[in-house]
Amino acid sequence: MPTPAISVAMSVYNGERFLAPAIESVLAQDFEDFEFLILDDGSTDGSAEIIRHYAQKDSRVRATLRENRGLVASLNEMIEQACAPLIARMDADDICRPDRFSKQIAFLAGHPDYGVVGSWTEDIDADGRPYHLAGKEHPETHEAFLVAIENGWPLLCHPAAMFRRDVVCSVGGYHGAFRHCEDYDLWLRLAGVTRLASIPERLLRYRHYDNQVSSRHATEQQIGAAISYLAYRERAEGRHDPTEALERLPAIEELDGVFGRDGVGRGVRARVAPQLLYSRTSLRGPGFGLLLRYLREGGDRAGMWRVVVRLLRFREPARALRLAATLLRTA
Repeated sequence: MPTPAISVAMSVYNGERFLAPAIESVLAQDFEDFEFLILDDGSTDGSAEIIRHYAQKDSRVRATLRENRGLVASLNEMIEQACAPLIARMDADDICRPDRFSKQIAFLAGHPDYGVVGSWTEDIDADGRPYHLAGKEHPETHEAFLVAIENGWPLLCHPAAMFRRDVVCSVGGYHGAFRHCEDYDLWLRLAGVTRLASIPERLLRYRHYDNQVSSRHATEQQIGAAISYLAYRERAEGRHDPTEALERLPAIEELDGVFGRDGVGRGVRARVAPQLLYSRTSLRGPGFGLLLRYLREGGDRAGMWRVVVRLLRFREPARALRLAATLLRTA
């Protein structure tokens, strides 16, 4: 069989709710020269049956059904399996616009110095209705991408990304230590070897809902992203990256020892705490303890009394009282 131009990589874990329209949006692309790798990562719902159905229906679908190993292992497995020089990421709950692949492959053909291209997104809720977000769009040039890194702005939407397989393999693929922020860590490592940007068109409908990974693991995701940024700065300044061979990320309290200097853990808390103030999951979970320590270390108190009120709305009166007491003691 001739080599396809694109390998599409979709990992699925209990994704039956949105899986069929996600798959159909890929199969309906106006650029048709692709193979579609769909890996079921040990789902316990009806995902495997849906995948089998589409594999029988369309010969471009290459299905893998196996036990659960996690997203990072699944993504690296599909990179290894891919036959094409370009890989398009896709998630099991989003929807591609019909011209997504044609526009991205044209961009990469016209910009050989770019190893990754994403796109802007149309944000939708679980029912496909508009989901309104405030904030920066994904950067349109590599120079803007570097500015976004330093300011903590959005970099690339992972399921909207298309990348050159050889470039990603050259940096070792996804790193398992950065679970739940594996894409952010990959973009930062790639920034040292290639150029990255997004097409300023909404080529992906990106779904937001309560049970998605970014909602369930918000604190862990933000801590991992902060450590990944530290590693990025180490590499940029010509120092050894101490996270390079880690299989798991150290606790914040261990970071001073890992990076070989004082204040690293405190800096991570200062970077993470402001990102957790609106997250119900974080404030109800381990993010709350991180926030209290951040304040005890002299962190910015702006807006913290509003967080007290927010905790009361989240039906967390005990935590609201603890935060209020901490604010009074550190006044």
